Amino acid sequence: MDRTAYENPLTDRYASREMSFNWSPQKKFATWRRLWIALARAERELGLDIRAEQIAEMEAMAESVNFERAEAWERQLRHDVMSHVYAFGEQCPAARPIIHLGATSCYVTDNAELLQMRDGLGIVRDRLVGLLVALRGFAVRQRALATLGFTHFQPAQLTTVGKRACLWMYDFLLDLGEVERVAAGLPFRGVKGTTGTQASFLELFDGDHAKVRRLERRVCELMGFSHCVPVSGQTYTRKIDYQVLATLAGVAQSAAKMATDIRLLAHRREVEEPFGKGQVGSSAMAYKRNPMRCERVCGLARFVLSLTDNAAHTHAAQWLERTLDDSANRRLSLPQSFLATDVILTTLASVADGLVVWPRVIAANLAAELPFMATENILMAGVKAGGDRQDLHEAIRQHALAAAQQVKEEGRPNDLIERIRNDPRFAAIHGRLDSLLDPAAFVGRAPQQVDEFVAEQVDPVLARLAPAVQTAGEAVNL
Repeated sequence: MDRTAYENPLTDRYASREMSFNWSPQKKFATWRRLWIALARAERELGLDIRAEQIAEMEAMAESVNFERAEAWERQLRHDVMSHVYAFGEQCPAARPIIHLGATSCYVTDNAELLQMRDGLGIVRDRLVGLLVALRGFAVRQRALATLGFTHFQPAQLTTVGKRACLWMYDFLLDLGEVERVAAGLPFRGVKGTTGTQASFLELFDGDHAKVRRLERRVCELMGFSHCVPVSGQTYTRKIDYQVLATLAGVAQSAAKMATDIRLLAHRREVEEPFGKGQVGSSAMAYKRNPMRCERVCGLARFVLSLTDNAAHTHAAQWLERTLDDSANRRLSLPQSFLATDVILTTLASVADGLVVWPRVIAANLAAELPFMATENILMAGVKAGGDRQDLHEAIRQHALAAAQQVKEEGRPNDLIERIRNDPRFAAIHGRLDSLLDPAAFVGRAPQQVDEFVAEQVDPVLARLAPAVQTAGEAVNL
């Protein structure tokens, strides 16, 4: 390895082998060859003078890309597609005369990229399923653990740790639906010719429009697509790139939201990402447990979000039937969006699978805030026991202000309940104060919402997409 050249951390450090392969030179150029083979097969079926042995020769060499010869040709020709046409022709001398017959460069480049995006979305789908499996298990285990809810990052009514995880899961379920929708609707560019008019193919088939239409349908079928773009210039509309990258950006949004929540909870020492036995949190502060995985997710999510804007500008800048200023840009933006999304999801799945919950810290944090939240219940109980609602309300108001002032000015614990316990106006309910402070009484339907959401929304999706999923309430494996 050349240590004096830049290395892309997405491939060298982070991304999975599966996603890296999807955007690799081997996948790209072998796909070009499959496209040339599909074109030749369809042309032969429709009557062009192409022999079966020529197609067999190409099929035998489809995966054996002679990169060195292609690179040598490109240094001479300065054209990547023609360099691979020549290199393929050297390996397939009998087929050399009919390789790329009637096609333009975008026949292989655009169609291959659409296929890579479709396959990449399939990998993203599987990553989302893995993440949902991990989050499902976490939500079920923590369905009833009461914790402070937050609005404006200020303590609010209680929720449960599992219910909060359901908020994350719902975002990812929406993303999964969009990934499936976009992947299913992704078209093939098809056999369109130099400016999208199919003129070269019409010439090959002596003006037979029906055969040209059948040619395109057949190539589309051979490459595993259900439909082609109905019209194109030389390239398919780059709006499709934007739609795909926007779908990935949706995943990045959800991931950043979840990772940010975990970072905030780690600051409160309530929930933390897994931390390896020998992991170092800081080179200087040896005691630290920095949320580095969630920070990585947030950083890469920003990158993926920025590439959506890039795709929008690329589509907006296309001239008439085509301009080449998209080419160099898309060589970066398309694969890196997928690679970064892959890293985000694999990282977040490892976080979800090993999330650490500290119930005692959660309970201590609850104890500091719950007295204020319990005042309405205490007031109602006091009234039911015969007290005057207005008198008790004023008493609680005075005690609450005094307790809050003590917490803020003196840094002392919240003693609101002790003040109420010592106030004779609440004597009728002094024996019930502890039960009125049970956190489980303040979480509403959160545990039941977890059960319902998992059973009605999550499990049907996992049953369809994750073969090892069991029935609700049982172990789920992927």
